[in-house]
Amino acid sequence: MKKFAVILLTGLLSSTFAIAANNHHHHNHNQPNTEFGQAYLSSMTEMHHDMEQAAFAQNPDISFAQGMIAHHQGAIEMAKIQLKYGKDPEMRKLAEQIIQAQEPEIKQMEDWLKQQAK
Repeated sequence: MKKFAVILLTGLLSSTFAIAANNHHHHNHNQPNTEFGQAYLSSMTEMHHDMEQAAFAQNPDISFAQGMIAHHQGAIEMAKIQLKYGKDPEMRKLAEQIIQAQEPEIKQMEDWLKQQAK
């Protein structure tokens, strides 16, 4: 589990830094021209903002939990968009599995954060 968490955190941080480095590309006038593309962009923008906010926590464990909650919530939102617009049975099944797997993990991290606040 620790190895998985380290790999996941490494990927999270790498993508966050890559997004920050390329952030100027998001300020151009290119926007998705489909409803699902706009939904994906909106969900990813919110997810990245919330993940970045986690970096300001004064405790690395709290920062990790907050960032992962935002990451998981973003994945769930993207999965819901897939279920709304997607047609491929394999991708729809994967979207359902993502929601089922990540909702309990969010609850676990939220419960842990509540314990830290005491």
